[in-house]
Amino acid sequence: MIVVGFIGQTVTDSLLADLSQRNLGGVILSGANGNLKSRSQIQQLTSQLRSVAQTPPLIAVDQEGGVVARLNASNGFAATVSAFTLGTTYASLDSTRKQAALMASWASSSGMNIDFAPVVDVNVNPSSPAIGHYGRSFSADPYTVAAHAQTFVDEFHAAHLMTSLKHFPGHGSATTDSHLTLPDITSTWSSMELIPYRELLKSKSIDVVMVGHLFNALIDSVYPTSLSRLTVQGLLRDSLHFSGVVITDDMYNMAAITKNYGFWDAAERSINAGVDVLLYVSNTLNNASLTRLLIDTLESKVQRGLISEARVNEASVRIAQLKNRYLVTGIQRPNLAASTPPVRYELTNYPNPFNPSTNIHFEVPFRSHIRVSIYNNLGQRVAEILSEEKEAGKYERIWNARVPSGVYYCRLEATSADRTGVTYTEIRKMILLR
Repeated sequence: MIVVGFIGQTVTDSLLADLSQRNLGGVILSGANGNLKSRSQIQQLTSQLRSVAQTPPLIAVDQEGGVVARLNASNGFAATVSAFTLGTTYASLDSTRKQAALMASWASSSGMNIDFAPVVDVNVNPSSPAIGHYGRSFSADPYTVAAHAQTFVDEFHAAHLMTSLKHFPGHGSATTDSHLTLPDITSTWSSMELIPYRELLKSKSIDVVMVGHLFNALIDSVYPTSLSRLTVQGLLRDSLHFSGVVITDDMYNMAAITKNYGFWDAAERSINAGVDVLLYVSNTLNNASLTRLLIDTLESKVQRGLISEARVNEASVRIAQLKNRYLVTGIQRPNLAASTPPVRYELTNYPNPFNPSTNIHFEVPFRSHIRVSIYNNLGQRVAEILSEEKEAGKYERIWNARVPSGVYYCRLEATSADRTGVTYTEIRKMILLR
C-alpha cells in the first residue's frame, strides 16, 4: 500500500531493506531524484529493483508528454509535445496514438510497468498554475479529454503497461498549485469535470485513479479530496462505480497536505477514505526509512482500531489483482541445489498472489521440528503443509488451495533440536485470486 521515490541511480541501503524485508509495494522514478540518467542505467536500475523485491513492485513514472515527461532528450529518449498540443492544437487522435505508443515503448523497454498518466483534468482555467499553465490538459471540452485519454490508455495497454487517470475529481479549474497550498475549487469546479471519468470508466479498462489534493465543499465541506471518504468512496466508487486501485498524489512534498494535516493523520484519513496506495516522493523521514515508519505507525493504528483490518485487506486484494492482471513479476524461483546452506530460518512463497497453487519455500539452519500451516483471515487453520523433523537445509512444498479467494497467512513454527529447544515463528501473508 506504499509507493515511494528515492535518491540516486542505484538501489540504496534503505530502499533495499524496504523492498527485500518490508514488502514495499513500489517505487516512482523521477529526474528530480536523479534516478534517470541514461537508457542503460535506467534498465539496470529497474532490473535491480525487481531482483531484490520481496513482493513484485510497481515501477512507476510520470510520462504525460511535454513538460511532464521523465523520459526525454536529456536521458537518451526524445522530446515530446504536451497533452494540450495533442488535443487542441493538433486536435488529432492519431497524433495522440503515435506519441502514446512511442512513450509506452520507452517505458516498457526501460523496465517500468505503470505510467501515472494520462491527465484527464478539463482545461477550465488555461492559467491554472499546475495544469493549464503547463499544457497538461488535452482540452477544455470534457469529451475531447476523454477521447484522447482513452487513446493514450489503449496504447499503453497494448504495451502491457498500466496507467492512472489524474487528478480526481478535477484539477483544471484551480487557481493555486497544491505543491504550494491547498487549492479551494469550490467556486470554480463543476460536475462537468467528472465527464472524462464517466466516459472512461464505461470501458472497465481503467487500472488506477489518482486522487488530487483539492478542497471542494460541493463534495466534502470538511476534508480535501485525498482524505475524503465522501469523495473516494462516495463519489468515485459508489457513484461512478470504480472498483480498481485508488492512489494519492504525492503525500510528502505537497503543501496542500503537509501544511494543513499531520503527516500520520493524513495517511490514516486517506486509507479510511478508501485510498489503496499512498504515494511519497521520498523514502526517508528524519534520516530513517519512511516505509518502516509508515508500517509501524499504520500497524499501530490498526491495532488501536483507528483503521480496520478489513480496509487494509480490501486494498491489498485490489493491488494484488492489478499486479496479477499485468503479470507484474520480480520474485525468482530459488535454485535449491546451487544455493548456499541457510544461516537463519526463512519463509517465502511464490507466486504471490497465486491461483490455485503456490510454492512454499522454507529454510532451516539447524535440525528442527518444522510445522507449516495455513490460516484464514479469522485465524482458523485451513491447511497443514507439514509437521515433521527436518535436517538443516532448504525445502519446498506446494499448496494447492481448495479455499475461496482472499487473504491467507502461512505460519512457520520451528523448534530446534540442536539448540536447546529454541522456538522460531514466522508468518507470511498470501493472496489467493481465482
